[in-house]
Amino acid sequence: GDILDDYLRTDGIWALTRNKQFYRTNNEKECAEKCEAERSFTCRAFLFTRKKLQCLTLAENAKMTVTFNSTDSVLYEKKIYLLQCKRGIGKDYRGMEAKTQRGIPCQKWAEKTPHNPNYTPEKHPNEGLEENYCRNPDADENGPWCYTTDPTTRFDYCNIPECEGQCMQCNGEDYHGEVSITESGLKCQRWDAQEPHMHGFTLKHFPEKDLKMNYCRNPDGEPRPWCFTTSPTKRWEYCNIPHCTTHPPVSALGSQCLSGKGEDYRGTIAITESGNACQRWNTQFPHRHGWIPDRYPCRGLEENYCRNPDGEKRPWCYTINSSVRWEYCAIPHCDGTEQGTAGMSNVPVQVPLSEECYRGKGQSYRGTTSITVSGKKCQAWNSMFPHRHEKTPDRFPNADLRDNYCRNPDGDNSPWCFTTDPSVTWEYCNLKRCDDHIQE
Repeated sequence: GDILDDYLRTDGIWALTRNKQFYRTNNEKECAEKCEAERSFTCRAFLFTRKKLQCLTLAENAKMTVTFNSTDSVLYEKKIYLLQCKRGIGKDYRGMEAKTQRGIPCQKWAEKTPHNPNYTPEKHPNEGLEENYCRNPDADENGPWCYTTDPTTRFDYCNIPECEGQCMQCNGEDYHGEVSITESGLKCQRWDAQEPHMHGFTLKHFPEKDLKMNYCRNPDGEPRPWCFTTSPTKRWEYCNIPHCTTHPPVSALGSQCLSGKGEDYRGTIAITESGNACQRWNTQFPHRHGWIPDRYPCRGLEENYCRNPDGEKRPWCYTINSSVRWEYCAIPHCDGTEQGTAGMSNVPVQVPLSEECYRGKGQSYRGTTSITVSGKKCQAWNSMFPHRHEKTPDRFPNADLRDNYCRNPDGDNSPWCFTTDPSVTWEYCNLKRCDDHIQE
C-alpha cells in the first residue's frame, strides 16, 4: 500500500516541537520516506508545507505537544504512535503508558538502576524502547511490560487495553476510531469545517478531544460519540458505534477507600455522612436524576453505593429522604486518616455535576447538560465563535463557566447558553426545575 496509509492526515495545523529535522522534498510521500529513515530521533510525525515544499520530521505528535492553525501546512502523524491500546500481544505497542499494572512507575530503558536491563535501546533499536514506556521487545505472550523503579520487583506487566477496532468503552469519551457516518447514514462534517454547520467544537477550543478529520467523537459528555452532519437539514446526530466486548482495566488501587476525589471508589458504603440511606441509582424515586447505570456503564453505579461519577469533591449519593436530594458520604481515606467533616455545615451545598434539573433560577446549577430546548449544542464559554460575547470565565469567576455546559451567570430565568448555530445567539437549556421540597 501507499506509505501515507500509515499516517493520519490533518490539514491546516502546525505542531510546536523541539526535536525536528528540515528537508526539502517534492511531495508528502518523499517527506514520509524521510520520516521512516530518520535516525537522530524516533519520528512520530511530519509537517509538509505545499508552497515552500518544506518537510519537517518530528519527534512529537499532537498528543504530546501544542498545535495551532497554519493555512499552508499539513500534519501527518504515524497512526501506531496514536494508538493507546495493544493489538494481540502488543509487540508493536508504541503508546505512552509508563507504569505497571500495580501502579509502580517504570524504569527508563536506558538506565541501569535499580535494575540492570537485558533489553536496552542500543541492543534493540527497533523495539521502541524510549523513555520508560511499556513495551514488549521479547514478544512476551502476556503483553507489554517494563522494568520497575521498585528495587524488589525487577519487572512487571502493564495494563494496556485491547484494541477492538471500531468499538467504544464506556460513553466513548476516549473513542479514537475512524467511524465518520451517523446512525442514519449521513456523512460527518469535518471538525475544522464550518459548512454546512457553523460551530465552536474546534481543535483550538477542545485540544484534548482528538477532533480529527470528520471522525465521530464525544467531546462534551454526551451518552455516546456524535458528529455534525454534511446534510444542511440535520445539524448533528449520534454515531452507531458498538461497545467493546472487553471492559477497560479497573485499577484495584484505592477502590475500597478514598484517594483523591474518590472517582475510582468501588466500595459498598451506602449511607451519607449525616446518616441518610442512599437511593438506588437505577430508580427515580424519591428523586429523579440523570445518572442512569445503563447510560453510564463505567461509573460503577451499582445498587445504592456511594460513588463520584461526575468529578465532585468526593463520593456522594441521592438519599431516600424526599427532603434531602443528595449528600456526600463519609469514606475512609486510603492512607488511614479519618475523613475530615468538621465545618462541612458551613460549606454551601452544591448540586452534583450530574444534575439534569435546577433549583430556583438555576444559578447554582453545575450539571453537564449542553443542549438547548430546541436541540442545539452549546458554544463553549471561552469561545467567541460563532457568537462574540462578554460572558467569559474571567468576567464571571464564580459562575463555573466550564466547557460548554448550561449555566446562569446573569440571573436569567433559568440556565442557558450561547448556541453553535450562527443564526441563534442563545437559548434556554433543555432542563427541568427540580421537584424539590426544600425551601430555597
